[in-house]
Amino acid sequence: MSEYGKIKIKLDELIEKSGMSKNKLSHKAEMQRTQINNYCKNQVTRLDTDVLARICTVFNCKIEDVLEFIPPEE
Repeated sequence: MSEYGKIKIKLDELIEKSGMSKNKLSHKAEMQRTQINNYCKNQVTRLDTDVLARICTVFNCKIEDVLEFIPPEE
């Protein structure tokens, strides 16, 4: 982990809680399936605010439901 902490993307948790399939999310949020998989695996190095807004709209949630800051370990 970085000395500054890290950002965790919780899209996989949102998908599981909602029961929505990745295919349906792909259609509703106008995202490619590979992009969704990368967000679910936390393999995104640069967050796209437009994509985050679409995710929040589809799930009717706040940004803190999608992203979590994990502080650095002391």
